[in-house]
Amino acid sequence: MNIEQLKQIRRELHQIPELGFKEFKTQAYLLAEIKNFNQQNLEITIWKTGILVKVSGRNPSKVIGYRADIDGLPIKEETNLDFASQHRGQMHACGHDFHMTIALAALERLANDPIDDDVLFIFQPAEEGPGGALPMLQSKEFQAVKPDVIFGLHIAPELPVGTVSTRPGLLFANTSELFIDFTGKGGHAAYPHLTHDMVVAASTFVIQLQHIVARQVNPIDSSVITIGKITGGTVQNVIAEKARLEGTIRTGEPSAISDVKKAIERLTKGFEQSHHCSIQIDYGSNYYQVFNNESYVSKFEEIVNNSDLTYQEANPAMTGEDFGYFLRDIPGFMFWLGVESKYGLHHSKLEPNEAALIKGVAIVESTIRQL
Repeated sequence: MNIEQLKQIRRELHQIPELGFKEFKTQAYLLAEIKNFNQQNLEITIWKTGILVKVSGRNPSKVIGYRADIDGLPIKEETNLDFASQHRGQMHACGHDFHMTIALAALERLANDPIDDDVLFIFQPAEEGPGGALPMLQSKEFQAVKPDVIFGLHIAPELPVGTVSTRPGLLFANTSELFIDFTGKGGHAAYPHLTHDMVVAASTFVIQLQHIVARQVNPIDSSVITIGKITGGTVQNVIAEKARLEGTIRTGEPSAISDVKKAIERLTKGFEQSHHCSIQIDYGSNYYQVFNNESYVSKFEEIVNNSDLTYQEANPAMTGEDFGYFLRDIPGFMFWLGVESKYGLHHSKLEPNEAALIKGVAIVESTIRQL
């Protein structure tokens, strides 16, 4: 595929973002493209809304896996692009349209010119939630073609086109969603003494959460608790009977996320007594850390340095990515691909530079051929 074909595919995918395990149009689009490729060496397997495509090698001794995530986000697009999302309130604001396009192009090249080893292209649903990597990894379909090494990429809006970045060891954090519901006793604003105000309770709880990180977690084990959304009450003159906090927990060590959760649960017990309420916690989706294999990162750096791309050492980030579940079971790595956008990931105005598409295809294909 040339750059114009890559742009066309990316733009068509960009218009049909779908949420996790609802990627029906996306799956159909991908299958239609894949069926246009040379089928001689391809074996296609469907798993839920995902796709596994095995490219048979000439003389295989191992299986090399490459993963692309396919879901969108519940974000209203504000780019004003001619090819903006046609699905109201949904957007490819994390670059998964780029990820899929690059994977399709690399797959086409391998289908036409296979290597000695088998290659597994993984089009994974539900990365943004509720989490597709772990159930896909555990499925009989995946286990039947399980790779011996696996890698993937993620676009990086802050990096220039032509730059890739990664590091050995921890790249992305352990993460967990966090939903906390408060139920008390509502009533008239003029009679607060007859109520148990859940706006006050939830607001106070947010402050106390930060004490967990500051004073109850080992400072060596970096941790972050973020509350990104607070809802509560109905109108301005009624004391709220219910309130809800929505946020995330992120840690640098797998064990630390359990420690933070235990501390939150201890805090809720005291709060229920002191604020005369009941509190329910839901941890939602949980993602395991992305921990890169040192040997494969070293090999990748060598591949990049022999290309026209620039390699840059990455810093660990508190970003969450369910690719970590694959890396927990299979050695490999993830890397950042520079797309130099003014707006960052998960932003309603994210506009990755499409010149990065051909760069991504080239480095993915080169890596598969040299691993």
